[in-house]
Amino acid sequence: MTKSDLRIVYLGTPEFAVAGLRTLVENGYNVVAVVTMPDKPAGRGHQMQYSDVKKYALEVGLPVLQPEKLKDEAFIEELRSYKADLQIVTAFRMLPEVVWTMPRLGTFNVHGSLLPQYRGAAPINWAVMNGDTETGLTTFMLKHEIDTGNMILQERIPIGPDENVGSVHDRLMELSKSIVLRTVDLIIDCENQGIPVPTTPQPEIAELRPAPKIFKEDCEIKFDQKTATEVHNFVRGLSPYPAAWANLNINGQYFENVKIYAVETMDKGQWTKDKSSIVIPCKEGAVRILELQVPGKKRMDIKSFLNGLH
Repeated sequence: MTKSDLRIVYLGTPEFAVAGLRTLVENGYNVVAVVTMPDKPAGRGHQMQYSDVKKYALEVGLPVLQPEKLKDEAFIEELRSYKADLQIVTAFRMLPEVVWTMPRLGTFNVHGSLLPQYRGAAPINWAVMNGDTETGLTTFMLKHEIDTGNMILQERIPIGPDENVGSVHDRLMELSKSIVLRTVDLIIDCENQGIPVPTTPQPEIAELRPAPKIFKEDCEIKFDQKTATEVHNFVRGLSPYPAAWANLNINGQYFENVKIYAVETMDKGQWTKDKSSIVIPCKEGAVRILELQVPGKKRMDIKSFLNGLH
């Protein structure tokens, strides 16, 4: 079997998933169809918006399946008609068994963490929010329990002390190109040798950190409940999206739902009360706000914001 013989169905939705799909197509692998989320209305005009994966698939002429329900019989039959040997999942929904067991070589997932840590929908955010100094990607074979299947490959990258989730996301997205190709090539090699793909059970770890989906209410900064370091990690783990927020009283003016994109930690001896900065006490230490956005305004550095206040 060669890469042009292996029939692949690719499942994904956001920009993060496009990198793996693009590298498969550009390197001559036989992607026969793409599965992505249904179109959704967006923007002021509520015009229907395509997912990033759909946009790319249409550019290169790939068939696109967009089921509302993954157990829908019509979708199952259409998916089966592509006779995939292998399915690849990157940043998609949880699949029913009838879907992930369909290909004869199985279905593998590309997950944005070093499993078993950070199983869930937002692994990159939570790794930065928790102050981790390292993260990476894991490919693993799907099974019933979410993100628990046997691991195929892992690749690691460091997280800088002031790096935000946007930067980590982009580096992992770039890294996904190589791990997808390496995983597919390994599967092809094992198929040609008539041997199982070597996988490793996820290790048992006493203290697992989950990575649940993040909602707006989860993004509020509670300065009195966190140390300055924890606030710093919290902010960069949510920057630029979905963005940490707080209600602030700034120079006598009250602002609700202020998005905060960057802060720096300070000792008590560094606190200032001047008009060119905003320093907020925390449970321990304090933080100085560096970038923010108030409702109805653009994102700006703190000096530009304060200069615009009456």
